[in-house]
Amino acid sequence: MEYIVILSLIIAVLLGLGVAGILILKKKVSRENLNLEEEQSRLIEEAKRKAETLLKEAKLEAKSRLLEMKSDFDTETEETRAELKTEARRLSKKSEKLDVLEDQFSKREAELQKKEKETGRKFDTATRKEKEYSVLLEETKKELEKVSGLTLEEAKALLLKAMEEEAKHEGAKLIKKITSEAKEKADKEAKKIISTSIQRYAGEYVAERTVSVVHLPGDEMKGRIIGREGRNIRALEAATGIDLIIDDTPEAVILSGFNPVRREVARLSLEKLISDGRIHPARIEDVVERAAEEVDQTIKESGEQAAFDLGVHGIDPELIKVIGKLKFRTSYAQNVLQHSVEVAFLSGVIAAELGLDVKLSKRMGLLHDIGKAVDHEVDGAHAIIGAKLAKKYGESEAVVNAIAAHHEDRMPESVYDFIVQAADALSGARPGARKESLENYVKRLEDLENIANAFDGVINTYAIQAGREIRVITESEKISDEDAVLLSRDIARQIEENLTFPGQVKVVVIRETRAVEYTKK
Repeated sequence: MEYIVILSLIIAVLLGLGVAGILILKKKVSRENLNLEEEQSRLIEEAKRKAETLLKEAKLEAKSRLLEMKSDFDTETEETRAELKTEARRLSKKSEKLDVLEDQFSKREAELQKKEKETGRKFDTATRKEKEYSVLLEETKKELEKVSGLTLEEAKALLLKAMEEEAKHEGAKLIKKITSEAKEKADKEAKKIISTSIQRYAGEYVAERTVSVVHLPGDEMKGRIIGREGRNIRALEAATGIDLIIDDTPEAVILSGFNPVRREVARLSLEKLISDGRIHPARIEDVVERAAEEVDQTIKESGEQAAFDLGVHGIDPELIKVIGKLKFRTSYAQNVLQHSVEVAFLSGVIAAELGLDVKLSKRMGLLHDIGKAVDHEVDGAHAIIGAKLAKKYGESEAVVNAIAAHHEDRMPESVYDFIVQAADALSGARPGARKESLENYVKRLEDLENIANAFDGVINTYAIQAGREIRVITESEKISDEDAVLLSRDIARQIEENLTFPGQVKVVVIRETRAVEYTKK
């Protein structure tokens, strides 16, 4: 309030009021102060009443909150008491169960202690009896040795030998029984499948030789082929990598070379040069280059045609070229491409009879001999080389394994591997499919007979059916019926290990007893 008085005095001075004015102003200020004090007293009283009201309300709210908290506490306390009572009852029940289990364990422990004592007594008794039996066994052994006149080791050897003979005899009987049962079930079905396969496909046979012969219009052409100082024949041999044999054979030139594709290029080139008449080194190089392009195109077309005829699709183009090269390869004078097509058809027929994937079988059959197209360039068996080629050009693992396993260079893993083996044997072993020299033929028959004659108890051996079957005559006194079964298996294993042959060889062991008597007068 003081600042109002001061302000009023300042205003009065500034306005030039006199003392009277100041007194009047003081009176007004006094009256205002009285009013202000009364107002202040009134506000204080009002504030006190509000404070008392608020205090009462706060006390009421506090009491209400306290009652609410007490109620919540009582509720929680009741719940806790209920839970504690439940837990107490549960623990009481567990305690009772534990008491029962403890009683049971005590009884079992007592029983086990009793049984342990009984077992100990029995063990002592058994130990004592074992010692007694050992003494008796030694005495019995000594008595047996005296009676039999054999030592323990000799008796063991005799017993083992007898058991071995008996086991061998029983094993032979079992093998014979199993083989007979298997043949009864499988022979009929196998014959049906093979006969159906052969009936449904008969491939063309084309015999090719390892040399090519080019016929000449006349013997004077030989001189032109040789050229001045042999320059023409040298140029032709250098360009093709094939040897030209010009001898006394009338009107013919022989082309000799290990690579059949190069030999075909040389044959085409020489025929073109002969028909054209212009034979000189520059012309020879040009003709050989064009002939090589023609042969490459022929190879590609042959591979594509073989795949198309079989319905085998998706083969890599480079692998198609390898298949086409088989057209210029022969195996025992059998064209390898024709053989591969045959095997593919036969594989497909067998797979169809067995309810398997025909297209996959044909694919395996077509590719099984692709290693022969390059086996003169890479070391290794043609089956392994072919498998590597197939894997390189993205063929499946099943196809790769069928190629590698068709001559058992790798163990067969699926039925398709056996199908390709069977189809390969059928194609190569059918009459007229392959040829061999008389000398090799006779040598193979002699080797077959010698292997069988080396076994004990064999009287004589005869190789028949061009070496497809071997008949072994045995001594009936030395070889029993069961031994004959084992002997046929042993001879077959020896032939597989020591000889190379197309198809399969049938081993027949014959054991018979002949009774001979003469009449008398």
